[in-house]
Amino acid sequence: MHQLTYGDIESATDRIAGRVRPVTLAPTDPGSAPGPCELWLALEYMQHTGSFKARGAQNFLQSHRDAGTLPDAGVTIASGGNAGLACAWAAQQQGIRATVFLPATAPEVKVTRLRSYGADVRLVGAEYTEALAACEHFAAATGALPSHAYDHPLIAAGAGTLLEEIHARLPGLDTVVVAVGGGGLFTGVATAARHRGIRTVAVEPANCRALNAAIEAGRPVDVPVDSVAADSLGARRTSAMALDAARQGDVHSVLVPDDEIIRARQSLWDHRRVAVEHGAATALAALTARESSSESGYRPAAGERVAVVLCGGNTDPRDLVR
Repeated sequence: MHQLTYGDIESATDRIAGRVRPVTLAPTDPGSAPGPCELWLALEYMQHTGSFKARGAQNFLQSHRDAGTLPDAGVTIASGGNAGLACAWAAQQQGIRATVFLPATAPEVKVTRLRSYGADVRLVGAEYTEALAACEHFAAATGALPSHAYDHPLIAAGAGTLLEEIHARLPGLDTVVVAVGGGGLFTGVATAARHRGIRTVAVEPANCRALNAAIEAGRPVDVPVDSVAADSLGARRTSAMALDAARQGDVHSVLVPDDEIIRARQSLWDHRRVAVEHGAATALAALTARESSSESGYRPAAGERVAVVLCGGNTDPRDLVR
């Protein structure tokens, strides 16, 4: 296992400079934060392709280009979600081919968007595991570079550049709150946060608790996946890198129920006209969950400066309008 270091994130920061959009930070209204803390929202859903994944994908491909290891067959990934979109976008930026494998049941809107980035989309099987197997076979047969949604040091280091940007704008930051799926974003952010002396609050849906279960078991374990945020946070097992990052720094693992995720997402729309995916709202729900709804929500101390990462906005907003 590669243990992610702050040096990896420094390299990624230099590598992708000018290739991604700088994060926008928005202060919340006085009194809207839980208790007398200072709360900021990191609007990373405004990133290229609508999520933080663009950072890791760009770092992954640029690193291989710098090393002269980008194959003529291009890059390949099995993902119809944010990772697939980011990989296709980064490949288009690098002028290389991206072959993306999806189950044949994938929504047409995802296929269309992937093709808008120039990707060669292959629809295989009825489930993700079949698409993944086809992707692995394709990589072995053609020499295409296989990418991963989260479990790769270059992907995680790229995600960690987000914390560096937040810290540069909020040098007195005490705490960063981030949603966790497979653990790529968490690994990068927590590694950079540890270097900066910043606490990381790792938030998962109560029924998608891959990192929380790994911390409890002392090793990555498979967990059930059943949440409104499972489309982006529904990893069955976290990465060993993420567990290592959780053990190294000042990390709080928090679980929130689905009803509080839905409430946080709706609140962002009602009060700020921000439409994010449920995975992004999961981070905010750690702060806004009612005491009766969560045994492990995070309550900042008085005067604590907190940034919540709204990590993705690839969502259908029609259920928000009321």
